[in-house]
Amino acid sequence: MPNTVDFNGRPFHFIGIGGIGMSALAHILAERNLPVFGSDLQNSHITERLQAMGAHIFGSQDASNLDIFKTPKHNWQSMASVASGNISSEKAPLPIESSISSAELGQQLPQVICSTAIHPENAEYKVALELGCPIFHRSDLLAALMAEYQSIAVAGTHGKTTTSSLIAFLLLKAGLDPTILVGGEVSAWEGNARVGHGPYLVAEADESDGSLVKLGAYIGIVTNIELDHPDHYKNLDQLISTFKIFANQCETIVGCVDCPIVRDYLKPTISYSINPELDADYTVDAVQYLADGVIAQVYERGEAIGLLKLQLLGSHNLSNALAAVAVGRLLNWEFSVIAQAIAEFPGTKRRFEYRGNYGGIQFVDDYAHHPSEIRVTLAAARGRLQNSSGLSSTFSETAITPIHPGSEIKRVVAIFQPHRYSRTETLLEDFAQCFGDADLVMLTEIYSAGEANPGRINGQQLAARIAENHPHVDYQPSLDAVKTRLFQLLKPGDLVLFLGAGNLNRVIPEVMAFFQSDGNSGIHPTVGV
Repeated sequence: MPNTVDFNGRPFHFIGIGGIGMSALAHILAERNLPVFGSDLQNSHITERLQAMGAHIFGSQDASNLDIFKTPKHNWQSMASVASGNISSEKAPLPIESSISSAELGQQLPQVICSTAIHPENAEYKVALELGCPIFHRSDLLAALMAEYQSIAVAGTHGKTTTSSLIAFLLLKAGLDPTILVGGEVSAWEGNARVGHGPYLVAEADESDGSLVKLGAYIGIVTNIELDHPDHYKNLDQLISTFKIFANQCETIVGCVDCPIVRDYLKPTISYSINPELDADYTVDAVQYLADGVIAQVYERGEAIGLLKLQLLGSHNLSNALAAVAVGRLLNWEFSVIAQAIAEFPGTKRRFEYRGNYGGIQFVDDYAHHPSEIRVTLAAARGRLQNSSGLSSTFSETAITPIHPGSEIKRVVAIFQPHRYSRTETLLEDFAQCFGDADLVMLTEIYSAGEANPGRINGQQLAARIAENHPHVDYQPSLDAVKTRLFQLLKPGDLVLFLGAGNLNRVIPEVMAFFQSDGNSGIHPTVGV
């Protein structure tokens, strides 16, 4: 099997092409006019966008998906060159032509791209092995792309998507035309990926499955290090070792020394901190946490360099923005250029993403699924509540979470879908204590994310543990039950946060529609609160 990725016209076939990381890679290849095929079990706006770019996507993961490559080359070339409609479970008919020789087959077999989520018994994966297809993990493809650029890679347990998106937005605004691969969707480049013609590539570097060790960059950023994937890492030491390998493979490491593990184990080349007492290269003071953003004075190695404004909420996002400042200054940009871009950054989807205001209720979608993420997200929501009365808007209404005068918040409601049995069980005590800034907590059943259920933990048990520390906890066993209960509980003045990395956000449109409809002013019986 070849150990290098071929960008010279050999086709690519993604098993699970619709995932946020896989689809970003597929986008880059399709934009380069390379033949892109793939499969996914669900249709989405992401797969539709790839199809519009010319990718051919199968609606099931069957061994027969690779049959097209057993026919003469012009068959799959023509299939890849025509954008198809929505994916379906039916296969596109294959041209009726004779099969090709084994020599020809070996030359045109696709490079198969998989993520860790693909099980060895997956039918497509098994037939790819049998045919002798070159098989690469998605991190191999990312590493190959990064090697072609002066790459900027953002790693860390929390904040990767926002920080990488901020840096990419900064490069875009500076006119450097970057190539971008991030783990969330950003309106500025209409998705999770962008092909540029400049020298820089900005990528989110994922640590979840250990593949971070394959990546190295011109500039590496580490936001923090905390155990989040006990399904892969036996302990924190193993995770630290992974980050140390990554750091050693980067020319320069920019690190947040608010995290003691980053500070003590990685010893970053350039440091940043929102705590002035840590004497980092970049820090802040005179911080104002407002209902619609943050304002802070930025210091560079002890000298004030200017005021930073951002439309994002909370101390964690101030830290993310400070990482972008450090990278911008490393690239020799004036602080005024950096500050202007950061002030215009509207945010990333599913990161405190404002979905609407219906019946006097504000709806927010957030990816937070780890106790630390939940804690800072709810702290930001609590800060918005405390500052919402009589608010006059400080920032543009293009912000991802706009607030308007008169939109006073009276209650923070957290709806949480636990993600993975292993994470829930390992971090049970942390989950039990991270909802303090919510007035009402609702939980539903654990989203498995493909994990087998060990039978040791469930959503109701987690709800019971949280209830030991919180006076208002409500458990609903299904998403349908969550919707029905929310119809009863929500009322004007609520800021409702849907938290989790699973599929909880699917209920948001229906709940919003209920409170938007005639006669549903948001005033309903508040049973049990």
